[in-house]
Amino acid sequence: MTNQEILSHIDHTLLKAVAEWKGIAKLCDEAIQYQTASVCIPPSFVKPVHEEYGAKINICTVIGFPLGYSITAAKVLEAERAILSGANEIDMVINIGDVKGGHFDWVLEEIKLLRKATAGKILKVIIETCYLGEEEKIRLCEIVTKAEADYIKTSTGFGTAGATLADVQLFKKHIGPKVKIKAAGGVKTREDLETFLGAGADRIGTSSAVALLTGGGAAGY
Repeated sequence: MTNQEILSHIDHTLLKAVAEWKGIAKLCDEAIQYQTASVCIPPSFVKPVHEEYGAKINICTVIGFPLGYSITAAKVLEAERAILSGANEIDMVINIGDVKGGHFDWVLEEIKLLRKATAGKILKVIIETCYLGEEEKIRLCEIVTKAEADYIKTSTGFGTAGATLADVQLFKKHIGPKVKIKAAGGVKTREDLETFLGAGADRIGTSSAVALLTGGGAAGY
């Protein structure tokens, strides 16, 4: 794959707790220059980025991040406000405690409500695979498909581990034909990027791809 082919699948990401405007602006400038799929930024930066860059950039933000246990109403409101502020893509974190408790119906209902709130925009569902067993992952593939989300996403990048090739391959077997895959967390080398894309990932969330492929870039997830 060429560098540009890879970069077109990258959600250029800066979600550090200490993220500030200088770093966010650098991220956005790089995303425009290298034509990444989007920038993935904290919700508090969505409005200023949209005001500064307008239609030049595709804004992705995170909801219920990184732990996922915000109440559903808060996630819905957060998503609605992010879209009003200029976000085109929403990466939501499920309530992992509900999964561990076997309350898959609650998880489905929450994703459906977020789907309704983000109608016309891209919805990605982060299931945080590092905390889940295989059967839970398979069940969540089915739930994300049933809820009609656009993507299932492996990780926040803040859990005990990030994306694995095995998880992308498992997703590929169990998601519906309209659901895409986003791998995130720990994707650090060109070989990783090509391997995950080749295995079926459509997006990769990373802070390092631009630096890796171009010799410069923002630092750190």
